Amino acid sequence: MNVPSTALILIGLFLVGGIISFVRQKMPRGLIMLLSLGAGLCLVAGVMRLAVWS
Repeated sequence: MNVPSTALILIGLFLVGGIISFVRQKMPRGLIMLLSLGAGLCLVAGVMRLAVWS
């Protein structure tokens, strides 16, 4: 694993933790959806950057 892919995966996992926190606080659904979109994109980008795929 290289640094950019590791950073993207860690940011994605951090955002997933934020999603869980926001759901427990009953924050607006649009904000949760936006955060989940960002988390999903970070996780997918981190996995796609792994050297395993090439």
